[in-house]
Amino acid sequence: MLNANQSPLQRAAWLRKLYFIRAAFSFAWVALAFTLAKESPTLASGLLIVYPAWDALANLQDARMTGGAKANPTQILNAWISGLVTAAVVASLALKLQIILAFFGGWAIVAGLLQLATAIRRRKGDRGQWVMMLSGAQSALAGGFFVAQQGSAAPAVQTFGGYAAVGAGYFLISGLVILFRQSKDRSASEHTA
Repeated sequence: MLNANQSPLQRAAWLRKLYFIRAAFSFAWVALAFTLAKESPTLASGLLIVYPAWDALANLQDARMTGGAKANPTQILNAWISGLVTAAVVASLALKLQIILAFFGGWAIVAGLLQLATAIRRRKGDRGQWVMMLSGAQSALAGGFFVAQQGSAAPAVQTFGGYAAVGAGYFLISGLVILFRQSKDRSASEHTA
């Protein structure tokens, strides 16, 4: 775990890595959702389970690496909620209930607001947070769309796929912002040395 004495460069490197990993995961998820999952209900169901489970793990790891649970209450809460949504999706699929978009909608609203709160808290000390603030706000808005779509004939995995693609884009942009700013800082420090 990174501690409170970590340098800004160490913290930035960790967040950059996390954001790139989250972007890569989401892009791969989206690719599967719009290709193989269209022909495989089993894969589509698996993707619907994996996405919130991955989000829970990513939030736990982020909290662990950036000061622990006490320093990151919004991420810990987000991880718990994502875990509960994972269980709700599993139960919904097992019971053949058609309410997955409502679960994803409620989750997108709450998780988006928690992501927004995390980014606001981090904005002074960490780079790329303006992108995460936009992502959190967009997620909360998209959640309302999912709730409204509940009961439509649209496949849940493809409906959610657009949301996941936009989220992947936000993580990629945030990681790139950190990367470019780190490069700029290194270049400036080399010229002053």
